[in-house]
Amino acid sequence: MPADVVMMRSKLSEFFRQKLAGWDKNLGACKWGVYAFFDFFGEPIYVGQTREALGTRVNRHLTNQRTDAVAMRILDPVEVAEVRVWPLWELQRAWSEAPPEENKQAKKARQEQLKVLLNNYEHAAYASAVRGSKFHAVLNEKIPPLLGPEPDLDVPFSVKLYDGDQLTALRNADVRIARRAEAVSRLADVARERGDVSVGLRRAIVIQAVRLTHLSAVRLAEAEGRELPSESVIDSEALFGLMLPGQAGDDELSDDNSHEQGDHNYGPVDFIHADTLELLEGLRVDDGNLEL
Repeated sequence: MPADVVMMRSKLSEFFRQKLAGWDKNLGACKWGVYAFFDFFGEPIYVGQTREALGTRVNRHLTNQRTDAVAMRILDPVEVAEVRVWPLWELQRAWSEAPPEENKQAKKARQEQLKVLLNNYEHAAYASAVRGSKFHAVLNEKIPPLLGPEPDLDVPFSVKLYDGDQLTALRNADVRIARRAEAVSRLADVARERGDVSVGLRRAIVIQAVRLTHLSAVRLAEAEGRELPSESVIDSEALFGLMLPGQAGDDELSDDNSHEQGDHNYGPVDFIHADTLELLEGLRVDDGNLEL
């Protein structure tokens, strides 16, 4: 097995095995949560959610490479250099712990609302990634839905998948340019071979091409010894539209690496976001229709 693959798998395994204070479970065992992937330059590239376990879902993307996003060539696992996750224990617990004397109709309504809350958390992570992106975009084919107020995200758990010589080699601009060019080609092949594809997939082609163009231009400027081109020269809105209403790139995620792995010592209450607690405590069921 190549050394970089060994390192990536080892770091992921160690990351998801870490025990969480006050929970007696490891991070990877949390079934409900959202996650985000970042490239070798700190740029957000993909956001997702899970109800099957954070460790399982992330590994499906990066080690097994058996998700729709990977199969459709939207996400290139080799471009992922950092993983951030937000475990949502409070939603997982609310899903499994039924109130006393809850009937089937009330249970269904409660669980549907919990799915809505999970979607809202994914949207919050997506919005934060888009705002922090140099290009005001990530590669998701679909924009996560938002129904109700956008919840606040806690500080994520984070792991960088490479270091030392492996990081230096993989972060080389020429290596990344070659890989991105291949990714654009593969994604375009999917569109050509399938014919009837989503607007989101076609948007992903443009976003990948923009990422490739900017990195190639930076490499050329370095070779010529001139000032590096700013990402502001790329008119993202004109090329692929706004990814969020009222969108503005505020760099709230892409350059923030202050939340390194191992910096967390949360107890049970710290995992429960205040706005989520309020929503969960305010769940009311009337004739099977759940209300907030």
